[in-house]
Amino acid sequence: MGRKQQLSADPTTEPKKRRRVGFSDIDAGVEPNECIKIYLVSSKEEVGAPDSFCIDPVDLNSFFEEDGKIYGYQGLKITIWVSIVSFHAYADITFQSTSDGGKGITDLTSSLQNIFAETLVKNKDDFLETFSTENDNIRFAVSSGEVLQHKASNGHVSHCDSHLEAAGSDLEVVRMVVDNVATGHLYSRLVPLVLLLIDGSNPIDVTDPGWELYVLIQKKKDQQGDIQHRLLGFTAIYRFFHYPDGTRMRLSQILILPPYQRKGYGSYLVEVLSNVTIAENVHDFTVEEPLDSFQHVRTCVDIQHLLAFEPIQDAVKSAVLQLKQGKLSKKIHAPRFVPPASAVEDARKSLKINKKQFFQCWEILIYLGLDTIDKYMEDYMAIISNRVRANILGKDSGTEGKRVIDVPSTYDPETSFVMFRSHDGEPSSVQIDGTQTNQEEQLQQLVDERIKQIKLIAQKVSPHKV
Repeated sequence: MGRKQQLSADPTTEPKKRRRVGFSDIDAGVEPNECIKIYLVSSKEEVGAPDSFCIDPVDLNSFFEEDGKIYGYQGLKITIWVSIVSFHAYADITFQSTSDGGKGITDLTSSLQNIFAETLVKNKDDFLETFSTENDNIRFAVSSGEVLQHKASNGHVSHCDSHLEAAGSDLEVVRMVVDNVATGHLYSRLVPLVLLLIDGSNPIDVTDPGWELYVLIQKKKDQQGDIQHRLLGFTAIYRFFHYPDGTRMRLSQILILPPYQRKGYGSYLVEVLSNVTIAENVHDFTVEEPLDSFQHVRTCVDIQHLLAFEPIQDAVKSAVLQLKQGKLSKKIHAPRFVPPASAVEDARKSLKINKKQFFQCWEILIYLGLDTIDKYMEDYMAIISNRVRANILGKDSGTEGKRVIDVPSTYDPETSFVMFRSHDGEPSSVQIDGTQTNQEEQLQQLVDERIKQIKLIAQKVSPHKV
């Protein structure tokens, strides 16, 4: 049997130390929204003040690297101040150290310029000077525009207020054609806020004369008694040609600056736009991918107009009367109570409310005409449920009564199913799997959300309606 060779034991000889190889941790990066704070300020005194207005921007990842993270910094903090006087920005960047952890070191200046472009000021003192040197920036920018409407305000405007005439006006809506140099310059200053606050937005083409800006301005005296112009918000509208000699207006972007939100200014701006469409007899007025919050404001304004619109009142009363007379919720095929074509066309011609929007308003008009009695509400919710299901499942496209059931298969689970149609609207005895049960729950959730929206708008336009 062989033996391992034993080393001589020399007490004076120390054993050799093994070399240890260390590996630095791979840089996982940091999410921009976690290390960036953005403040809107209206004076140099607010820069760095603890009570400055902090905004909640949309996802910032798209402005940083390929995967949206910041690499190479330890203890990184980026504080950005945006002036709502000149709309310049300044970024204060601090960090403990930098190191390449395998993903390089992010060029922060370049990334921030993806958002702020030429509005980003490098020196803080230069940024602070803009509050005095560009104090009249907005006044000069809108001086070439067309003043459309005035209104007095005491810090807020009533929601859904259709009475816009008042003396001593301090609010103005100014229309500006985008291919004008001054308008293009102003919009370029606003682009960073568009990117930060409007999800999925892209800058408009300032060389296209089809674009118009409607700018909401507040004129207010400062401590020296001089009148200052403050931009509260704006909307970008595109005019399309409509054969043979008309136009259509589409709202692409609308933004009320965060410090002025929830004070009625958005409703006021939408009201002015509605008045423009009527006064200039455009074909209709549409909105590009409206958010729920904007849709709520828009519908409030439209409902106020429709409540005073005599040509549709008989149609609304007829629908309400029919709803009160029948137990619709017990019927297999509850009617959808679609408005008559004449009412749809009258609203488009006179109020410039497009068909899709009018259908949304129609459900609210019926709700307002009902008494809040359970038997009416049961039938009303059956109508809403029927409409939501038809929109989602496509029942108006010939799929009414059809069902798709997944079936086990060894061939291709992704394409194995059975479609059948129940006869005479009778419920089927076929068991529905968990996926379809979940679909029903989701449909019911959509119905519940729609009912909630209707009640909220009804409360706004008619405070006594529950």
